[in-house]
Amino acid sequence: MNTMIREAIGVGETEVLALEDAKRQLGIDESEIVEFEVIQRAEKKKFGLFGGAPAKVKITLKAGPAETAEEFLSNVLKNMKLESVSINKKEIENGVEFDLEGENVGFVIGRRGETLDALQYLTSLVANHADNSYFKVTVNTGDYREKREKTLEILGRKLAFKAIKTGRKTSLEPMNPYERRIIHTSVQKVNGAISWSEGENANRHVVIGPDPKYKRYQRNSNSGYNRGRGGRRPYNNNSVNNEVNPDRKPLNEGSLDGLYGRIDK
Repeated sequence: MNTMIREAIGVGETEVLALEDAKRQLGIDESEIVEFEVIQRAEKKKFGLFGGAPAKVKITLKAGPAETAEEFLSNVLKNMKLESVSINKKEIENGVEFDLEGENVGFVIGRRGETLDALQYLTSLVANHADNSYFKVTVNTGDYREKREKTLEILGRKLAFKAIKTGRKTSLEPMNPYERRIIHTSVQKVNGAISWSEGENANRHVVIGPDPKYKRYQRNSNSGYNRGRGGRRPYNNNSVNNEVNPDRKPLNEGSLDGLYGRIDK
């Protein structure tokens, strides 16, 4: 797929009028300076009666990745019969953010954001196919992604404490690389629990379990603990602090290149 090209041929009694006509067709301000090609110069009628021809001017514009992404996204929404959903574009450094609004925006989100993720992935593919430089594309609706991220953070911490308490591991549903990283980061903040990824491709998911390297204190007859004699209770590892341990990293996660990472040709 090449960079998207837009062009228009303007017609007018003079080259200037033909250029203005071409600009109007492309939605360009008349005062904006653009490169153009004169296809045909104006010819006056002989004796004011015979022959003559209008001027023709051609403007060719190569759309950038942001424009290419917006046009693709707009066409997809139209094909989904979601013309009522509007696109608000915000250009950022090396990327663009699209915020979708409208009555039927729920159809764009889909189950657990799967449709929104797929739409973002495809739009990013189109935007990054123009050249070798990475262009970040985010497709959101309201604050959906922020709420989803918060939900995943809470889920990760909850299951981390559950793993410490029960000593058992829990497998989550398949997630994209970005969401798996949110879970991993959340679990990493809880000493005594660890997370890793299993499965391939669309079935890749996070597993949360007790950290085998975390020192656990067991009660035994030599511990000196005797409730009847008023002895002190030894440290209970269920009382886990929330300090971040920078040496503990998620296991077996692999590359983040995927839905929210760089997309190569």
